[in-house]
Amino acid sequence: MTPERWGVIDETSINEARELLGVPLRRDRMQWNAVATQDAIRQFADGVGDPNPLWRDSEYAAQTRWGSILAPPSFLYSVDATIVAPKLPGVQWIYAGTRWRWYDVIRANDEFDVSVVFTKMEEKTGRRFGIWVLQTGEITYRLKDGSLLCMAEGRVARTPRREKRKLKKKSLKREKLPKVTYTPELKNKTTETGATPIWESVNIGDVIGPISQILTLNRIFQWYTGAQGALHYGGAHGDAVRYRNRHDDYEINKETGAKDSAARGHFSSKEGKDVGMGGAYDVGLHRIAWVIEMLTDWMGVEGHLAEVDIDVLKPNIVGHITYFTAEVTKKWFEEHPFVALRIQGKNQFSEITTEGTAIVALPAEEYGPVALPLFGGNPKRWVENIK
Repeated sequence: MTPERWGVIDETSINEARELLGVPLRRDRMQWNAVATQDAIRQFADGVGDPNPLWRDSEYAAQTRWGSILAPPSFLYSVDATIVAPKLPGVQWIYAGTRWRWYDVIRANDEFDVSVVFTKMEEKTGRRFGIWVLQTGEITYRLKDGSLLCMAEGRVARTPRREKRKLKKKSLKREKLPKVTYTPELKNKTTETGATPIWESVNIGDVIGPISQILTLNRIFQWYTGAQGALHYGGAHGDAVRYRNRHDDYEINKETGAKDSAARGHFSSKEGKDVGMGGAYDVGLHRIAWVIEMLTDWMGVEGHLAEVDIDVLKPNIVGHITYFTAEVTKKWFEEHPFVALRIQGKNQFSEITTEGTAIVALPAEEYGPVALPLFGGNPKRWVENIK
């Protein structure tokens, strides 16, 4: 890699990346957990900030239909981070979103086999970056017995690096800020009881939230320790040196001349501004895990989160608050009783930073408890029945 080719998005670099379409990818640096041990589950839940006793209290979990501790659906981010961003050396990657489809729950001591294929590459243009690329990969999570647990679609934006720019200070639109009615005390009470809505009792137009989450440096550190460590960026010490000698995706620190990862922008306001994000900013996976926490709190112990498809639209800066809501938009029965929801997250400036959809399977008076795996673990039946 010559210096003039570093960080360049053009026909040559795009075609080099396209050569990997359909190719299984190596994932050793995307896996933090290979087994859902109780410690790994608890540490991940701590990283999200999710106190749900189903993820951590053996006595509580033993009284549920599951009989033992489960992992939150977002735990699979720690099994494979869903980041699929091959080639384009030196071109910044920004996590853009995930579509998750969970066929079954994740049980304590489950072991995983993961396969990943680079499936799509789209050229985009915009005012902010000019030409940029959206890369998509399909991640398949199977249990050791071969049964299908989950399929995910990970989306990553590859954007040219920008020099530090002066940002116009925003003013709070206080009259538009939602009233936060979901207090920490109420949240803890909800997760302790594990109350599950019955499918027949849910109505189109029902709203969950708003639920507020504030981003702090401490919460970012917690996410890294529970969900991913430093592996994505080459690890630490000798491991990092070896990684940086093999890869051209590291910037040169202009003050010291040392190679360093763009991930430093998550921990430092100065570095976050240097990579064009406006300050120290969140990890997109973490924000989606917050959405999943809201949904699992609402659906209770008996519900099953079937699908989440979330786009990360704007940076969430340290000190910002995100107000999440979910509105029921549809309910239907197709092998299982389903509810569809529209997800939205706004910051304190009333800007939409996060949006998407979700599907939850709920127990029903007419149909009984949710039967798993959904659609017998058959992806074809899923596509045929959920449109």
